[in-house]
Amino acid sequence: MPKADRRAQLLDVAYRIVRQQGTDALTLGTLADQAGVSKPITYNHFETRSGLLVALYAEIMDRQTKALADAIKDTGQALDQVSRVLAEAYMDCHASIGPEWHAIGAALKGSAEMDGYQCRMIEGHVAFFGRVLSPLTELPDETVHRRCVGIIGAAEALSDAMVRGQTSRDHAVSDLDALIVGWLR
Repeated sequence: MPKADRRAQLLDVAYRIVRQQGTDALTLGTLADQAGVSKPITYNHFETRSGLLVALYAEIMDRQTKALADAIKDTGQALDQVSRVLAEAYMDCHASIGPEWHAIGAALKGSAEMDGYQCRMIEGHVAFFGRVLSPLTELPDETVHRRCVGIIGAAEALSDAMVRGQTSRDHAVSDLDALIVGWLR
């Protein structure tokens, strides 16, 4: 099997392990056993458990970013429209991923590799939101950037509350939408 296909297969199995058994059950050995490959293959792809978790987190993040980009493609150019679509897509993506997203992130807290990745992930989301939202507001780009940092933080907190059953999808979407519009109008 080509290396890229094997990696995709291993990530699919890893995600299934996390969903069914939790992050503590995910090791390179368990992954090898459940994927039907030898341990050296999993070590060759991910090197460490943290490397595996970062790769899994990154793959989920890539899916989320693509879903956000796809959602706004056919949206009008009004702040209210774009904000609502971004809020809905953000929450829908987290709902489809489930609590595993936050569990994987929590499992990596304190890992230097993960800390660096999370900083890049946040910067990427902030830049994405900034590119989409800056043309829709009269605020200076610098202000939009700072506010997008807060918007992403709020989106993460709301999505976490939603997947834990502490708030509904509709409330999370409405709150994120209101925050975006309120901060950028």
